[in-house]
Amino acid sequence: MASRLRKTSLPYVLLLPGLGFLLLFFALPLVYMALESLKTGTIDTGFQLTWEFSNYTEALKNYDEQFIRSFEYAGLATLIALLIGYPLAYVIAFRAGRWRNALLLLVIVPFFVTYLIRTLSWETILSDSGIVVNTLQSIGILSEDGRLLDTTVSVVAGITYNYLPFMILPLYASLERIDPRMLEAGYDLYGRRRDVFRHVTLPLSMPGVVAGTLLTFIPAAGDFINAQLLGTPKQFMIGNVIQSRYLVVADYPTAAALSFLLMAFMLIIVLIWARIAGTEALLGTEGERA
Repeated sequence: MASRLRKTSLPYVLLLPGLGFLLLFFALPLVYMALESLKTGTIDTGFQLTWEFSNYTEALKNYDEQFIRSFEYAGLATLIALLIGYPLAYVIAFRAGRWRNALLLLVIVPFFVTYLIRTLSWETILSDSGIVVNTLQSIGILSEDGRLLDTTVSVVAGITYNYLPFMILPLYASLERIDPRMLEAGYDLYGRRRDVFRHVTLPLSMPGVVAGTLLTFIPAAGDFINAQLLGTPKQFMIGNVIQSRYLVVADYPTAAALSFLLMAFMLIIVLIWARIAGTEALLGTEGERA
């Protein structure tokens, strides 16, 4: 009896460290931030818990433009990352051969450099006197006084670059897991490579597509470094507003309310995407079942 009790309780005991970590560093700060979002006052007079739910409506009313811009930039960056990442992941999984590990290393190498340094490097790449601008001007895509830095293009490019590995790695893992026999059967049925890709490869890689888009879109929507360094206030996202409200203005209730609104919108988007893509693709079980 005692042995059976120990066996049944062992999984729960093993969960305790992880649950304790989540409670201490996630749940409790979340509760504190929720209470902070319902306070009123200033940094000089102090903040009092007055259950001011209007903080949410006022925050959404005053910064709706930044919310919309954040999701636009994040969605565009996610789409570009998918268009770049899927062919690259496909080549690494099926065509790289002995160069597979080297190519995967090149995908991961940017993580060896801090996020800030990677973003600052784009200031040099996209500067007015840089090779990119000079090349685009010489072929007529940019006018003589045209520029890329401090524009929407530079912000989206920076976001795409910084989060591209989060798209490539799940795609590669999903593609690499496809059973070669499924592809052989696909060629027997459909013959042409295009049809095999559409009917076999793409459906089986959907768990990677779903995971990659979520891993790219969610942090991209809350990003503020790229807009701060590569853009102007005209390109500021909701992350810039939250950062400013916390660290510059010291308007903690508004910053907390904005943070909760951002999390709520993210949750809604994830649920909608799960509904569209299917629960099996979201959980990564479709590929295993196939």
